[in-house]
This record gives sequence, structure tokens and C-alpha cells, in this order.
Amino acid sequence: MEHFYTLQGEGYHTGKAAYFIRLGGCDVGCTWCDVKDSWDASKHSLMTTAEITGLAAKHKGVIAVITGGEPAMHDLTALCNALHKAGFKTHIETSGAHPLSGDLDWVTLSPKKFKAPLPAAVAAADELKIVVYHKSDFQWAEFHASGVGPECKLYLQPEWSKREAITPLIIEYIKQHPQWQLSLQTHKYINIP
Repeated sequence: MEHFYTLQGEGYHTGKAAYFIRLGGCDVGCTWCDVKDSWDASKHSLMTTAEITGLAAKHKGVIAVITGGEPAMHDLTALCNALHKAGFKTHIETSGAHPLSGDLDWVTLSPKKFKAPLPAAVAAADELKIVVYHKSDFQWAEFHASGVGPECKLYLQPEWSKREAITPLIIEYIKQHPQWQLSLQTHKYINIP
């Protein structure tokens, strides 16, 4: 769908230079999705793995973030191999609703209530990022945290349109449950892609 060089705006790698590769196609359909244009893959032109990797390699960053839509709907093996060959670490941002493919160096799992994550995706998570939209999402976050590995980073992130109301709740929750950390969409605050 699109590709661009920017800074990672959220989670564990916040502030690091990263080349984003946004793939078209999503069958999860979050009501608060901020890239609904990505849902229909047929709306976007196809690019070869070589074209994508060649564009990424023009930049100095060494992280390639594969996102969507739902990137795990696609077989990422060839793309990950090409990105590794070009010197990139491969990161994915996924709901976990589809099997993971390719050699991924970092898995950000952001499960959605609309389509449950697969157990294998939960087990593979390096980072669990729960978008908090309602107070009930804290209990839902704990449910998913119980399935990830002991080294997995745990993040609570306010849904952007509700950030003013939700952020104070997250802060108080983290103070009582310090295994969690706050993630903010810093790219939206500083107005970068």
C-alpha cells in the first residue's frame, strides 16, 4: 500500500529510524483503525520483493517494519530474506490472527477483539501492545499477557481518539501493575508518518 522512511513511533523501538512497508489487505477490520484504506488489497498496485527492498536500501536505517492492514495475511518469507540480505532487521506489527511467516527479528503483537490471535503468534511475541479503548480492555490485556513468554515486553497504548480520557487510566493502572509500560503514538504527536 505504501512505504516510507521515518521513526518508529510506538512500543519498544520508539524513536529508532525505520523503513515502513505497509501491505494491503486486512480481514480484522478494527473500527478505530487509522489506515482503513489498507483493508482492500486490490486497491493497491503490486510491487516485487526486489523493488521494495531496493527502495528500503536507499536509506540508512537498519529496521524494516512490515505492517498493514494485516501483514501476516501474506507469505513474508521472500521479503524477509531479501531484507536480511540487504542488512535489515525485520519487524512485524500484527494482530496475530494469521500464521506468521518469514524470518522475523521482532514481533509486535497487537491482538484485536474482532478476530482472536493464534496461539503460535502469541507465543512468538517480543512485544505485546494492547490498544486501550474501554476500561474493560485492562482485563483483556491481562488475559493476553498470560499467554506470552516471560521476556515479552508489555505495553498499554491509548486509542488515539480517546487518549485524553484513557491515558490517565492507563497511568494509574501501570502504577498498580508495573509489569506494564505506557506506549504512546509519538509519531502523531510530532506529526510524522
